[in-house]
Amino acid sequence: MKIVFMGTPDFAAASLEALIQAGHEVTAVVTQADKPKGRSGEPVPPPVKVTALKYNIPVMQPARIRNPESIEELKQYPADIYVVAAFGQILPQEVLDIPPYGCLNIHASLLPKYRGASPIQHVIICGEETTGITIMQMDAGLDTGDMLYKKEIPIAADDNYETLHDKLMLLGGEAIVEVLPLLVEGKLSPEKQIDEDSCYASIIKKSMGEIDFTQTCVEIERQVRGMTPWPSAYTFYKGKQLKVWSVECVEDLACGDDENAVTTAECPQAVPGMVVKVEKDAVLVMTREGLLKIKELQLEGKKRMSTRDFLLGVKMLPGEKLGR
Repeated sequence: MKIVFMGTPDFAAASLEALIQAGHEVTAVVTQADKPKGRSGEPVPPPVKVTALKYNIPVMQPARIRNPESIEELKQYPADIYVVAAFGQILPQEVLDIPPYGCLNIHASLLPKYRGASPIQHVIICGEETTGITIMQMDAGLDTGDMLYKKEIPIAADDNYETLHDKLMLLGGEAIVEVLPLLVEGKLSPEKQIDEDSCYASIIKKSMGEIDFTQTCVEIERQVRGMTPWPSAYTFYKGKQLKVWSVECVEDLACGDDENAVTTAECPQAVPGMVVKVEKDAVLVMTREGLLKIKELQLEGKKRMSTRDFLLGVKMLPGEKLGR
């Protein structure tokens, strides 16, 4: 098929690569503008543009795809279908109506749940056990079009945003390559989304990474995984930001000395956010329910490191409090 591909980040670039390798003719790529990066501020092209240039595919980078001049330029590129993945702009109906087979979107969740910009983070934070890719026939709404095809994968207990993103990135490429011949052959049965079954995966903001120790340990552990590596989960220690990179939950622990050990529930000083115990390679912090075992962290101005290495330079003591 002749395809115009629209997308911007690594997640989209993997699908573009898959389509090219499958033998489809990508006549043009539409992506976001180059953005300044690093101390130099030099503009860096988005991953989709890098992939397109590798194969000498024409690239459009319109400030707004809905502008009349952008639409007219788009019409110059022949296409049976438009394929969209994490493009970053909403397509107007005039664009959706251009190609004969319409526009397909590669969405990183099992719709209708987790519509919106950040489904990968939200499925981890919300404790879902499975996720996947949905290929959707686009309409003018936000992830509201008919569902055409799904591929499902389990969410591993140790998956964070980075690892799950990479799994879904590859799965998206597989799914779009599989769905196109089925679409041409008329073997797909569009399924309408039930709005009542949907939820919105809002854009992740840095402020969402701040840990609230009055939550349960399970909730915080999911938050840490969902926020790793960006924007990262964090708290504060002695007025400095303390990023938390790797944790696990401990249901209970004896506190006090070995002769007079009691459970954490009986420790009068054990309030949420308080350091209950400092081990050689971990710090255990009280939550509303269960203990959070911090195994990897990063103090403001320092490098990311194991808690073992951190404790060699910082003397954290039981009874100290994490948080603002």
